[in-house]
Amino acid sequence: MIERRPFAKLGGANHGWLKAKHHFSFASYYDPANMGWGSLRVWNDDEIAPKSGFPPHPHADMEIITYVRDGAITHQDSQGNEGRAEAGDVQVMSAGSGIRHSEYNLENETTRIFQIWIQPETRGGTPSWGAKPFPKADRSGKFVTLASGFTGDEGALPIRAKARVMGATVKAGERVTLTVDPSRHVYLVPAKGVVEIDGVRIEARDGAAITDQTTIEVVGVEDAEVVLVDAA
Repeated sequence: MIERRPFAKLGGANHGWLKAKHHFSFASYYDPANMGWGSLRVWNDDEIAPKSGFPPHPHADMEIITYVRDGAITHQDSQGNEGRAEAGDVQVMSAGSGIRHSEYNLENETTRIFQIWIQPETRGGTPSWGAKPFPKADRSGKFVTLASGFTGDEGALPIRAKARVMGATVKAGERVTLTVDPSRHVYLVPAKGVVEIDGVRIEARDGAAITDQTTIEVVGVEDAEVVLVDAA
């Protein structure tokens, strides 16, 4: 099953400094029929104006993955972690028993991110944070695991959930195939470009909710950059 969720129909809010679209219920956007996809709870498409951002605020019991599409985001938290992640980078925060953090766009250009929340397997634990660059050239024509809760996924940022966040760049006319467990919940969003999945056209920033599939074949209609979550 492949269900397209058009970007134009997503919930969202415009706060001036922040333009946000929500693939699932979040904040003031509430849809009881759209509370997540398996253990994937949040997928926010955020545009953050220059010299603005999210002031310190708390989180607990959530794995929060930030995929930077354009610009850069600067992180600080109550554990003393600080870092700047730019386009192509991924950062992961395991909120654990509780953490406060801020995320600011200190750049002179708009920053665009996907922020993905996945419910952890267990509650509590010591909070942690990490970031890593994932060059797009290394993802050309194949899926690369960016964050994972599975042992053996070397090079991926660790999360405390049986899930994977993956990325690929797909050229127009190229086909990229991924084997998946049909019992799991896969969600794919093109950060840029247009793809087809089993004949279903998925445009930039649309969502594709996928289950009951053993393979996913992504065909580039245009040069595209895609992000995928494989969740329980």
